[in-house]
Amino acid sequence: MSPPAASPPRARSHRHFVVHEHAARRRHWDLRLELGGALKSWALPRGPSLNPAEKRLAVQVEDHPLEYEDFEGIIPPGAYGAGPVAVWDHGTWEPIDAEDLEAQLEQGDLSFVLHGRFLRGEFHLTRLRGRRREHDWLLIKKRDEYADPEWRIPLALTPQKVSQLRVRVPPCGSA
Repeated sequence: MSPPAASPPRARSHRHFVVHEHAARRRHWDLRLELGGALKSWALPRGPSLNPAEKRLAVQVEDHPLEYEDFEGIIPPGAYGAGPVAVWDHGTWEPIDAEDLEAQLEQGDLSFVLHGRFLRGEFHLTRLRGRRREHDWLLIKKRDEYADPEWRIPLALTPQKVSQLRVRVPPCGSA
């Protein structure tokens, strides 16, 4: 009797995500989703929200290496993104539809569930249409049991946290 055929490897449904709080020229938050061996990244000028009525601008930036997931430190003056960076939230994420995630990003629509300390439940990223908007997306919290219209974003980069950070160059050379 021959051994049973090996089943094809399953695509991982839970991937890591991280949100960095970054006080560069202006304070912002960076949402990073692990996908395709990198961290797909969006800068959120006003940070994420748990209020479904608040659509947050999310500017897509270059992918970051997976090693950037736990980066914290002060990017030195003169370097791109100079200023303190701290992990604001992290956890795992799973797509609502796991079929061809790269195609979903290319089409400009991705729905997913976050399992983090602050960010939980369903979110949607949708790219804005029009000239000069190829990098502009909206991050929208879906109405679910984790939605909170009264929620206010807590800060990770408190004076105490910043005093604990050391000067470091990020693994990607940019923030």
